Amino acid sequence: MVRNKVQYYGTGRRKTATARVYLRPGNGRIFINKRPVEQYFPRATHRMDLSQPLDLTQTNQDFDIFVNVRGGGHTGQAGAVRLGIARALLQANPDFRGSLKKAGFLTRDARKVERKKYGRAGARRSFQFSKR
Repeated sequence: MVRNKVQYYGTGRRKTATARVYLRPGNGRIFINKRPVEQYFPRATHRMDLSQPLDLTQTNQDFDIFVNVRGGGHTGQAGAVRLGIARALLQANPDFRGSLKKAGFLTRDARKVERKKYGRAGARRSFQFSKR
């Protein structure tokens, strides 16, 4: 059995989620952690979020996408997969850079949860103050 060697790779991160994305020429199937995307992300907004770079570059039916994602929640994982797909598409065709960059898909969202401080109820919220 001869396997197709052409493969493009992109890493995406968002919050605490990390996605390793592999693009192979195919017919538009997306697998996340060896499960179909509809099964892994039941919420339509997450599926729409991760497919935005494909819609923009009109490559929905050109690649099969295999993703390994870990850490974080569903929204962070979907954002990480989106960045990984955009970076892998850039590797597949450098001409996509202008449109992907203009849409903001190549920008890493650096926001993370701020740590809880001592003497506080959360990162910034104080405990309830009682005068008496």
